[in-house]
Amino acid sequence: MIQPRFYNTLTNRVEAFEPIEPGRVKMYNCGPTVYDFAHIGNFKTFLFADVLRRTLELLGFDVHQVMNITDVGHMTEDQLADGGGEDKMAVATERLKAAKKAGEAHASAVADADDPYQIAEFYTEAFIEDARALRIRVGEGYPENMPHATQHIGGMLNMIGRLIDKGHAYIAADGAVYFHVESFPDYGMLSGNRIEDLKGGAGGRVVAENQAGKRHPADFLLWKQDATHLMKWDPREFGLELGEGYPGWHIECSAMARAMLGQEEIDIHTGGEDNIFPHHECEIAQSRCAHGTDRFAQFWMHSRHLMIEGKKMSKSAGNFFTARQVFGGDFTGRPVDPAVLRFELIKASYRSQIDVSRKGLADSASAVRKLRDYAAGLGEAWEASADAEPIGLDHPVVGRFAEALADDLNTAGALAVVFEYLGRPVEDAAEAAGVLRRFDSVLAVVEAGPAAAEGDGGFDAEAACRDLDTARAAKDYAAADGLRAQLIEAGYEVKTTAAGTVATKKLA
Repeated sequence: MIQPRFYNTLTNRVEAFEPIEPGRVKMYNCGPTVYDFAHIGNFKTFLFADVLRRTLELLGFDVHQVMNITDVGHMTEDQLADGGGEDKMAVATERLKAAKKAGEAHASAVADADDPYQIAEFYTEAFIEDARALRIRVGEGYPENMPHATQHIGGMLNMIGRLIDKGHAYIAADGAVYFHVESFPDYGMLSGNRIEDLKGGAGGRVVAENQAGKRHPADFLLWKQDATHLMKWDPREFGLELGEGYPGWHIECSAMARAMLGQEEIDIHTGGEDNIFPHHECEIAQSRCAHGTDRFAQFWMHSRHLMIEGKKMSKSAGNFFTARQVFGGDFTGRPVDPAVLRFELIKASYRSQIDVSRKGLADSASAVRKLRDYAAGLGEAWEASADAEPIGLDHPVVGRFAEALADDLNTAGALAVVFEYLGRPVEDAAEAAGVLRRFDSVLAVVEAGPAAAEGDGGFDAEAACRDLDTARAAKDYAAADGLRAQLIEAGYEVKTTAAGTVATKKLA
């Protein structure tokens, strides 16, 4: 087996990866907050986790991947310091009600815009649609491997109770429960933040000293007593004498990781670079203290943010795009195949700050088209390869591809292997198809995802190609021209080959 090596944020170096259980990897990925549609920055992080999973599977590991759905309208400590912040689910409710009033099509899918559970479910389904269009594997495991925070309140309260009993958490004067960071000397081991340096304000991430009766300014929220919050629970129903309220953000992931992966120590935990502090730092503290373990995750891996045309993505700058806006053409001026966006977001190192641009998407479209044209040129061999035994890593080209990915997900190096191979003459179509299948087991761009398949309104392109060839053979050129026009109108590029007419979906 090829030995994978990944950059571990915990140690700040690239290390050889070995799972706790030989051959079996347990991985937790911080997932979306479902108060709105997910943007492409979110999906850069989710796609990094997908490439990581696919790479591990290519290398022969059995991967149990879990990604959470955050559907509780929690608030962070800095929001609380500003006077209570705002209930994110309440904001989503008002936004959706306004959209319904304006007659926006997507809002009609929610029968009751005052029901936070319906809103959360609506945005969850939207996320799953986008994730599947981008061929993110965990979306295929929904809902089994995508737990909702609202379904794990009991597990969170159980962990909070253990932390209180062990002296790592306390109940403040206002009934809120906080984790006491000074009870955990290793706090800061992931981010490099030292407890003695975490004073009030600290970049807006740590609240003022003694706010809400906290013992230390870095103490973080585990449970907020608030009977006015839109989504709230009574801890007494779960055996804990606390006031009605809702959980803090950090406790959610610790509880769900334990419940879904079945052990206190896991192999890999991923997220965006903004999760390092405070979220992942707090997860480590509360998980280790609750379970008495030496570590929570062996490897912590984080994706960098992205830029849009050289600028930071933000709504105020007018360059904020959700995945479905990119699919629909809001960014480029024409629809973008999800495979093109996937390729754009994975083609560079996950640890680099990529710049998404119109030119970049055009280049990615050319790359995806080259891969799809190569597959189409293999004819029946490509179709047959779907059911054939996968080519092993002992194949020299597949081995080089795998070795590049095993080197801290070096996708640029892996793609160099791919396109060098595509430039060679095809000597054995079956072998070439098998090699391309192995490439695409990680890239996942050769075959269209669900959203792309539905984008033609049910138009049967293959049948149109067959009818066009039949019309041409019968010298009915008017009918053939009409069918070609239909294909082009439906968004296909039409080519005449020795094997007959081939139609491929246009890419941005």
